[in-house]
Amino acid sequence: MTKNLPNTNSIILELDNNWLTIWLNTPENRNALTDKMIDDFNSVFKVLNNTRDIRGVTIRGKNNVFCAGGDLKGMNKVFDSKNPIEDAIELSTRVGHFFKSINSLPQVTIMIIEGVAMAGGLGLACAGDITVVHSDTKFALTETMIGLTPAQISPYLVSKMGYANARHLMLTAARFDGKDAQKIGLADFIFDDESEVKEIENKLKSQILKCAPGAIAQTKELVNSFAIKVDKDFIDLASKNFADQILDGEGKEGISSFIEKRKPKWQK
Repeated sequence: MTKNLPNTNSIILELDNNWLTIWLNTPENRNALTDKMIDDFNSVFKVLNNTRDIRGVTIRGKNNVFCAGGDLKGMNKVFDSKNPIEDAIELSTRVGHFFKSINSLPQVTIMIIEGVAMAGGLGLACAGDITVVHSDTKFALTETMIGLTPAQISPYLVSKMGYANARHLMLTAARFDGKDAQKIGLADFIFDDESEVKEIENKLKSQILKCAPGAIAQTKELVNSFAIKVDKDFIDLASKNFADQILDGEGKEGISSFIEKRKPKWQK
């Protein structure tokens, strides 16, 4: 079983007592969701979807940073593409399948969030089953600030935080911290130091390992059948929404402003 785990570059895999910890490990971009990272995750998903020997998965970020969101420098390449519309749709579709894969893993997933979880990083947190959050973590859905939409992550935000909270945060890009995250239901548990988070994680692992792996997988499938409606039609719709905004809306100006470290034109 251990031999089946792939070699990865942007994430580190640690298997211990039938539990897999996945560390996001690209500190140079604050663990942004690059194509390479998504490729690495996809290779791990193939193993996880075909085994019940791995009983659970913890996902967290190296250097005390969870995930800064999507790879805006990678998105910027769309503007120089020969087929920008097709490439923008393909980019978003790929991300949509990534989040769906996280959400639908047959194992219980624990997200340990610290440092920052912005935009797609916050979406990643919400796609897991249980979130354990450092009290000082900085959160924000920053997409609208740079002229984009939280297209593919929106179902997971609504499912985790509730419609009103998710709508407010998506529309305002407001920043909040780990204590606020607990108030709105994003954080299931909150911690202040490494000893606390290890105690929380160990208690969760102990409880989960008492449960039958097949029953957990079937329960997740059942819950997802009515709680989160993400199918091909939604992913296609979200991909078109993203592509329209990045190419015909304010996306190009927003991404350029981020890369050039300036305010976009609509910010006063």
